[in-house]
Amino acid sequence: MLVKYFKKWMVRLLNSTLLILFLSAGCSGPQQRQNRLQFASSPYLKAHADNPVDWYEWGNEALDKAKKENKPLLISIGYASCHWCHEMEKESFMDTAVARIMNENFICIKVDREERPDIDNIYMDALQLLSGNTGWPLHAFALPDGKPFFAGTYYPKDSWTSLLLSVARSYTSKHKLVETQANALLNGIAGDELRLIDSGSLHAAPLQSLYAGLYDSIYKTTDLINGGLKGRQKFPTPALPEFMLQHFYVTGNKEALNAATTTLKKMALGGIYDQAGGGFARYATDSMWRIPHFEKMLYDNGQMLSLYAHAFQLTKDEFYKTILVETLAFIEKSLAAPGGGYYSSLNADTEEGEGKYYAWNENTFLKTVGYDTLLAAFYHISRPGNWKPGYNLLYASQTPTEFAIDKKTNPAAFITKLNSTKINLQKERNTRPGPVVDTKIITAWNSILLKGYADAYAATGTEDYLVRARSCASFIENNMLSGDGSLKRNFKDGKALIEGFLDDYAWTAAAFTRLYEVSFDTHWITLARRVTHFAIKNFLNSKTGLFYYTGSNAPELVLRKIPVADEDIPSANAVMAGVLHKLGTIYYDTAYTKLSLAMFASVSGRVKEMPGFHIQWCSFAERIAAKSYEVVVMGEEALKKNKELQQYYLPTSIITGSAGEESLPLMKNKLTAGKTLIYVCTDRLCKRPEEETANAVMQIK
Repeated sequence: MLVKYFKKWMVRLLNSTLLILFLSAGCSGPQQRQNRLQFASSPYLKAHADNPVDWYEWGNEALDKAKKENKPLLISIGYASCHWCHEMEKESFMDTAVARIMNENFICIKVDREERPDIDNIYMDALQLLSGNTGWPLHAFALPDGKPFFAGTYYPKDSWTSLLLSVARSYTSKHKLVETQANALLNGIAGDELRLIDSGSLHAAPLQSLYAGLYDSIYKTTDLINGGLKGRQKFPTPALPEFMLQHFYVTGNKEALNAATTTLKKMALGGIYDQAGGGFARYATDSMWRIPHFEKMLYDNGQMLSLYAHAFQLTKDEFYKTILVETLAFIEKSLAAPGGGYYSSLNADTEEGEGKYYAWNENTFLKTVGYDTLLAAFYHISRPGNWKPGYNLLYASQTPTEFAIDKKTNPAAFITKLNSTKINLQKERNTRPGPVVDTKIITAWNSILLKGYADAYAATGTEDYLVRARSCASFIENNMLSGDGSLKRNFKDGKALIEGFLDDYAWTAAAFTRLYEVSFDTHWITLARRVTHFAIKNFLNSKTGLFYYTGSNAPELVLRKIPVADEDIPSANAVMAGVLHKLGTIYYDTAYTKLSLAMFASVSGRVKEMPGFHIQWCSFAERIAAKSYEVVVMGEEALKKNKELQQYYLPTSIITGSAGEESLPLMKNKLTAGKTLIYVCTDRLCKRPEEETANAVMQIK
């Protein structure tokens, strides 16, 4: 979605017809009847059912009405945990005078971006091309056929009213200019998406030279003091430290490891991490991770599970394990749904206002912790407050061990005290009005979490994490997956209605494959292959070798997009490339492996020019260019040996095995009666098999 380059003539054309004026205001009125959003499946849409705005869901009813009445579309896109989405609803959409202008001049459509990311992607690209900005709520104005001609984000009521009147006048009096802008804008979106996309062959030598340069470029954008990417705001971007950990593993470059561990520690000590209850907020509004934007998303926390699990595997630092365990506890407490699935998010707002649920005044904090001033110092609690006047958010500057040593107190005793303090803080906080949960279940996000649970099991050996991984996988299989390999996007009130998108397929296949690797249950690898086959059949663009975001049976939009760059979650095409390469290796399926390499060949020019926007592709390139291994564990103690093996950080290894059946091509002729052997192979050529896990790991390293 990130649009950084486009032709100068496009800029002049778009700027010459921008439709912004900020003039009049509206007045408030009484609540009217519920609109048609009362029948929506999305909790976010349902929350707008009492608006006097005549909202439609996206669909033929709204589009046909716009064409019949020749009215422009007003497409309002948000999500349940979005603070400014709720602010704009209170200020404008509940105002009868504002609603009257909207209803009289537009066909108004409300979209939950988490249910319909395909719609959001198109209109977010329009916003970026017009202004260079992103964010929600997203408001796009479009022709009746859906072509956007203007887009913006949050507007105060007066500005919003003025904009509505200006757009309505321009649509009527300057209709040809509006159509010209819409066509130019759509062409700009389509053109930028395919810029630097080149289908062709890619050989090993140029791939190796390319990925070395990618690391250098990404390292230059890394904040070596505070972690993450340089900038005034901080997003977790787990793909960045994941890439740095992998680069250290492959090359031994300690700069990469230091960059990763700096990010991991600064995030975990900051206010972006809930110091009392665990779990990560969506982003920090400052450069030191201290002041979060308070919504908590399942997809962020699922990725964090994998990241901190990998960091613990590599470094054996117990601090990372603590963050992993606490985040898992938060997810189970706040987002677990009946039946094995997981809800989407926690809202940023409560009845008391944004962030107040997480804030402490000095008196309440000290009373809760037994007036322990050492704990107040650890969390930077003060009477003036470190957030708003009189209010504090919990964050630390040192790990508990570092702080205890600095204060000349026993680290183990301080950590024990800190753990009991967190319980007391949670008890006190639970007396406050809590944030609302968005109870829809998203397939891709549950798959990210499923992979996180599998990675947590691998790193810690905690059997309960494997149980929960299997439970989540079964939920996806039973509720989202059909026999032909097709997936649904969402699940709410016992129904799965929306067709799956590419990220649903890519992450589900990746998660099922990872679950197989840690459990050796071939059921999951079989399902992963089925899902992947359906995606190839229904999503693949044969010309570029890349996958569309929407399937061939999806409702037609004004543009069928091919997502390449990372966004809130890593690029679905990059994840799918990794899936194809791993499945191709496990099944000896050269069609899969060739397709994965062709995918990277198509995007390599774009990745080279903008590596910071394509970190998942950079990780894929490094794994392919580095020496990789197929590890096969065969024999009665295969599960035991695999559990030992999984505790190591082995990002360039693909692990398979069985207690007694040579069920996959990699396993053929490797079962020896009375022994459990570990084979370490490269391109199907295996070294001497080992009985001891440590010896096998030495062969990998």
